[in-house]
Amino acid sequence: MTTTNETQGLNFLQEVVEEDRRTGKHGGRVHTRFPPEPNGYLHIGHAKAIALNFGLAQQYGGKCNLRLDDTNPLTEDTDYVESIQRDVRWLGFDWDDRRFFASDYFDRLYAFAEQLISQGQAYVCSLSPEEISQYRGNFTTPGRDSPYRTRTVEENLDLFRRMKAGEFPDGKHTLRAKIDMTSSNPVLRDPPIYRIRHAHHHRTGDKWCIYPLYDFAHCLSDAIEGITHSVCTLEFENRRVLYDWIVDALIKGDRPNQYEFARLNLTYTVMSKRKLLQLVQEKRVSGWDDPRMLTISGLRRRGYTPASLRDFAKRIGVSKSDSLIDMGVLELSIRDDLNETAPRAMAVLRPLKVVLENYPEGQTEELETANHPKREDMGTRKVPFMRELYIEADDFQEVPEKGFFRLAPGKEVRLRSAYFIKCEKVIKDAAGNITELRCTYDPATRGGDSPDGRKVKGTLHWVPGNAPVAQVRLFDRLFSVEAPDKDETRDFKEFLNPNSLETLTDARVEPGLADAKPGDRFQFERLGYFCADAVDSKPGAPVFNRTVTLKDSWVKEQKK
Repeated sequence: MTTTNETQGLNFLQEVVEEDRRTGKHGGRVHTRFPPEPNGYLHIGHAKAIALNFGLAQQYGGKCNLRLDDTNPLTEDTDYVESIQRDVRWLGFDWDDRRFFASDYFDRLYAFAEQLISQGQAYVCSLSPEEISQYRGNFTTPGRDSPYRTRTVEENLDLFRRMKAGEFPDGKHTLRAKIDMTSSNPVLRDPPIYRIRHAHHHRTGDKWCIYPLYDFAHCLSDAIEGITHSVCTLEFENRRVLYDWIVDALIKGDRPNQYEFARLNLTYTVMSKRKLLQLVQEKRVSGWDDPRMLTISGLRRRGYTPASLRDFAKRIGVSKSDSLIDMGVLELSIRDDLNETAPRAMAVLRPLKVVLENYPEGQTEELETANHPKREDMGTRKVPFMRELYIEADDFQEVPEKGFFRLAPGKEVRLRSAYFIKCEKVIKDAAGNITELRCTYDPATRGGDSPDGRKVKGTLHWVPGNAPVAQVRLFDRLFSVEAPDKDETRDFKEFLNPNSLETLTDARVEPGLADAKPGDRFQFERLGYFCADAVDSKPGAPVFNRTVTLKDSWVKEQKK
């Protein structure tokens, strides 16, 4: 029996699993895997795949493996391995004792390759990679047999073993599956399954100089591990026939089956590890964990929560049709999460000094304010109030425009959890810039209400004059267009948003935030959700990253 809420319906993968369990396929087992290549950091698309594979296993009482498909030593690194493990665990999933590598199976995969040769289903080809591509044709041009396709089993075994022994340079020979050069699907036109690559491997060192290609290693690794449902994205749909051909040729009995779902396409970003790597290598960003990157580590550093990414994966669902998901859906998930869980605090990003002329000099009082307006369990905090304060510069207009309900000369506003104040005088420097406001406060309005019943329309956040200085980083979308890599004739980097990062070095935060721990999240009242930076924030010198604004203002700003 499924644990899925029947009113929500089942996605097509759940329907597959339900039917398999009903018919007793795989003995009722559900065993999935998450199989990233350790050639970069995981991104938001991988978060969807992680939630899907581990979620299916959890839902049906099955298992999910973490398998690192490390078949290309030129692009893989232990740093990527560690980051992948860190991201999966951070998202709330675990593989128990089932962390595997494709390199764990190199001996068995080599034996499988020899078996294919012995069965007359693979041969060593001596065409160059460019010639192989020409001979294979395309969707309109049929393939041609390699002149080496008729080598005997003995010749092929001899050459393949000499390839393994390191006798030949890179590219000299390739082991190809012997399928059908006339197939309408070019994937089946004798695809390469082993290549010579004299390169140091991050786990096996220099033991091997030939490596299996992904199509060969992946399906057989699934079979070795007893995977039942091999879930991958739609770009592998036309390769399923090759997956099945290899498995059918070499595996007897219970075998894995491949199923494809639509990959995640998100606006204002790129979802290719190769392109993300370009941004890192060309220093267009500060690293894989730059908070503008849609990598899991970048989202974590920006302040996103595991729950928000899992919720996002649930919101967008699972389908077999490609679509472009609006970035606003991801932002909605983190807003909904932090609205419930983030304590409130006050910060002034662009401070304007306020002097309360009728407040006693040298006096300080502690004003109590709630940490969350709807959660009493989160308690209260005290914020010092004194003669000198800071408010947001944008909260004052010397000549207020129509509909401006904040502070202006002669106008009264409320300071959050404090008093009513009125602007009496504007101080400017020699250049005419406003540097200070002289105001008065009403002592009878402590707490924010007036005993005589008068009302004010504006409520401002503020910080005391001794508020600590903080650096605040305002992040926006990394790209300025919805689909930066849609036009293949243009370099996607042309569409980088020049305003994706604004750094404020003189922001002021309430005293309790001076020692915020890296990763602590807050709602800065009226401003958005912020997170103490996990790398640069230090006690006494806090650095805050804006996770997301309080409202989705991007569309409005673009129209402007």
